[in-house]
Amino acid sequence: MNESITFWPSGRKVSVRPGTTVLDAARRAGVPIKTRCDGKAACFMCKVTVRPGSQLSPIADNERRKLSGLHESGIRLSCQARIIGAAEVEVPVDPLRSVVERQLARQRAEQDDSLW
Repeated sequence: MNESITFWPSGRKVSVRPGTTVLDAARRAGVPIKTRCDGKAACFMCKVTVRPGSQLSPIADNERRKLSGLHESGIRLSCQARIIGAAEVEVPVDPLRSVVERQLARQRAEQDDSLW
């Protein structure tokens, strides 16, 4: 039986087999999560925030050490957290993308203002 995971803020949802990592599910859903180590828990870049009620595997000692207490506020490494039931996670917005989107929104607003 497959389990579903929803990625926020995009709202993309995908069904995967239990035991699939959050990182692999994100790739399947077309949700970009940055990583340099290709899922080996070495780069610390693939952090996600787990929404309450999500069913992920218990945190292992290696991941707990890497997170240094961040897991207590719902942060997990997507390459280590495995889906065992319905789950929802927040994927951080890429800072560069965020800046570009704000600039584009500002340009659109300026263009709209100039039409009046």
